[in-house]
Amino acid sequence: MTKMSLGSHPYLLGFDQLERLAERAAKGAEGYPPFNIEHIAPNGFRITLAVAGFAEEDLAITTEDRQLVIRGRQPEGEDNRVFLHRGIAARAFQRNFVLADGVEVMGAGLDNGLLNIDLRRVTPHQVVRSIPISRKEGERLE
Repeated sequence: MTKMSLGSHPYLLGFDQLERLAERAAKGAEGYPPFNIEHIAPNGFRITLAVAGFAEEDLAITTEDRQLVIRGRQPEGEDNRVFLHRGIAARAFQRNFVLADGVEVMGAGLDNGLLNIDLRRVTPHQVVRSIPISRKEGERLE
């Protein structure tokens, strides 16, 4: 049986990377740190991550190839502490979110252990362009 992918459909030209984007989004399914995603009308979103114990200098937010990447790394703690119970996670993390075309990161802020990242969908201007038809036979565009 032949596997039919979305990128191979004859009417969906140029969407061959969509399947790879879906696979990349599925890889980021780890549960730490927990997060919320809110819709802020009309074209905004807010991602909130619970990053208790992390300072601003312990966090990095970047965009790489249509991905929002949030990394957290705490400096090594004092080795002379003895824990009777250690329930607060202090491990490094990386959280990835795939961004659609036209979604931009507007800013980020850290407040009471919550990292808020604001996003906005920019609506593209509609462009209508006429394509001239050439009468030369046998000429192909490369």
